[in-house]
Amino acid sequence: MATIVLYPSPGMGHLISMVELGKLILKHRPHFSIIVLTLIPSFNTGTTASYVHHISTTIPAITFHHLPNISLDPELYPSMEAIIFDLIRRSTTNVNDALQSISTTSHTTIFIIDLFCTPAMTVADNLNIPVYYFFTSGACCLAQFLYFPTLHRTTTGSFKDMNTLIHSPGLPPIPSSEMVSPLLDRTSSDYSDFLVFSGHLPKSSGIIVNTFDSLEPKAIKAITDGLCVPDQPTPPVYTIGPLIAAGSLYDDGLHECLKWLDLQPSQSVVYLCFGSLGLFSSEQLKEIANGLEMSGQRFLWVVRTPPSDNKSDRFLPPPEPDLDLLLPEGFLDRTRDRGMVVKKWAPQVAVLNKESVGGFVTHCGWNSVLEAVSAGVPMVAWPLYAEQRFNKVVLVEEMKVAVPMKESDGGMVSAMEVAKRVREVMEDEGVREVVKARKEEAAMAMSDGGSSGVALTKFLASWGQI
Repeated sequence: MATIVLYPSPGMGHLISMVELGKLILKHRPHFSIIVLTLIPSFNTGTTASYVHHISTTIPAITFHHLPNISLDPELYPSMEAIIFDLIRRSTTNVNDALQSISTTSHTTIFIIDLFCTPAMTVADNLNIPVYYFFTSGACCLAQFLYFPTLHRTTTGSFKDMNTLIHSPGLPPIPSSEMVSPLLDRTSSDYSDFLVFSGHLPKSSGIIVNTFDSLEPKAIKAITDGLCVPDQPTPPVYTIGPLIAAGSLYDDGLHECLKWLDLQPSQSVVYLCFGSLGLFSSEQLKEIANGLEMSGQRFLWVVRTPPSDNKSDRFLPPPEPDLDLLLPEGFLDRTRDRGMVVKKWAPQVAVLNKESVGGFVTHCGWNSVLEAVSAGVPMVAWPLYAEQRFNKVVLVEEMKVAVPMKESDGGMVSAMEVAKRVREVMEDEGVREVVKARKEEAAMAMSDGGSSGVALTKFLASWGQI
């Protein structure tokens, strides 16, 4: 049997989008099987167990091969990226064993890896298995990573110290302080790792990107014209998105917030959610609450417990939030008629597609961006980590589908700023019209004969040319 092996990095967003790619491939190659290599880290990357069980029981052609656990002490690492990179590096032998084992019962046609999983490329090369990247962020971010080795060669300082604009092919000028977080400090191990990973992107058989042509035309053209990798050929790039995980995963349709949204007027509710890992301090949560109250807008807000001061707890799932303790006294009672606070999680795709939702305050994670664009919901960009500050610049300056949340010098966002931006996103018809147009283009891209369908056909055809 012909098999495709997928290797996502740990993290709910990376796993879900990689599985969506597998589902898309199976739709066009139903006789193939998909095996997903998974790392089960000893730290919080979003709860994946129930998701893996759901996919395993509903799509038999997708199976999960859990790589052996490697115990790591989170206290020894400076960042989440650093511990993930080390986990992936240490798992290389286990990936080799898994690919060897799979080859005894089936023919591995291609190996599709996450950018973080670059160390596994050598293993696949040694086994003569073609390697493709699945880039889980957008084409603008891909353009930046492809151009990163050139920026490294032509600069000497750290981006965090430059206080200038970074110019890269196909991208708007990016303030140096807004570059992808792990790239900010030239002396950090994360910077070195990403430099290696970025240098390997052109060595692959192709790069699959979860985006669509009309969303990021300048970046896609710069990549395909070879401007981002000036010193060697750029591999084929396949824009096959937007891939979005829809459907019932946790009885989405039964969630109380969906029934509440059905009772609200059209485009009257602003939705606030910050991804599977987005956490705020107690002080910031109170500012958000006060801002929502000041705004006068209807709202649906997903609240999580603030991060612990205990360093050893930083990679553990946060406990159930105590709303009475975390939110201003009387807030829930005063806003009961126009707001709803949900603990920890909400069925985001279902929420964004409700008629009553008119705005989305987001951390700018790429999955959330695509979900909002596909639902035609304008955004307030409030980035927290990873490539999210970079995405904010692109969403506001290039795509014009979001308004920016502005932080004070200490990184805090005031209640007044929250109120201002929430009102702005609900009232700005210019942003709303742009997002509506992108929604139509997203549907067109995924339709028969659309740009993403054409790219997928080229990607599937490329296997026979390897």
